[in-house]
Amino acid sequence: MKIIFLGDIVGRPGRELVKTLLPELIQQYAPDLTVANGENAAGGFGLTLEVADELFHSGVDVITLGNHTWKHREIDQVLDRYKQVLRPANYPPETPGESAGLFVAKNGYPVGVLSLMGQVYLEPTLDCPFRVAKEQISLLKEKTPYVLVDFHAEATSEKIALAHYLDGLVSAVVGTHTHVATADERILPGGTGYITDVGMCGPTDSVLGVKKELAIQKFITKRPVKFEIAKGPVELNGVYLELDEQGRTKRIDRINYRKNLK
Repeated sequence: MKIIFLGDIVGRPGRELVKTLLPELIQQYAPDLTVANGENAAGGFGLTLEVADELFHSGVDVITLGNHTWKHREIDQVLDRYKQVLRPANYPPETPGESAGLFVAKNGYPVGVLSLMGQVYLEPTLDCPFRVAKEQISLLKEKTPYVLVDFHAEATSEKIALAHYLDGLVSAVVGTHTHVATADERILPGGTGYITDVGMCGPTDSVLGVKKELAIQKFITKRPVKFEIAKGPVELNGVYLELDEQGRTKRIDRINYRKNLK
């Protein structure tokens, strides 16, 4: 089983880069499933129907979300129309949308994908991601040995701890949210692939995809600032995973590209 996972897609520049580069990546790696975090895809915050359509037409098979899930009211329509758009599983059970799913890969086998969000420095009122993960994974593993977890979290300690907690139970735990790709990709002793943060698909000359002068202004003045997506060169960050028949990771490689879009 081969999987590509793309980090947080940020605004139009990130979407344009995915539209440009993903077909090349698919040709190069021949993934059976392509997953991307899309919680920043619509103007830098949230997801809309139009943007979801665009990402699916670009070659993305499954979209995971995070702390900006509810930015647009339209998200309820997105979640209702697309079962392949997943909001974090540790929201209350009454929350609209799917948080985990089985998706048929190009090779015909089902792959489980689970979206989770961290509590530390992010959403402390959500349910415990460790407990929710175990519950959801047990259901997915009844159907498939292949399970991928997107852990959208701020604290590196929380991400690493969850990965060790799930080692041997899932194929991979990939971290999102910080928009900065880490260089710690590895295969844990139980066969679970891991990286603390996949990074982002968005403007390089920026602060996490936002115009740097606006981010600096916010830090200096301590006042609210309306963020805008930066322009200029863009980067695509992701990971490529190869899984064996038991669902264990046998290869995990970072994917990093930079490009000037006209």
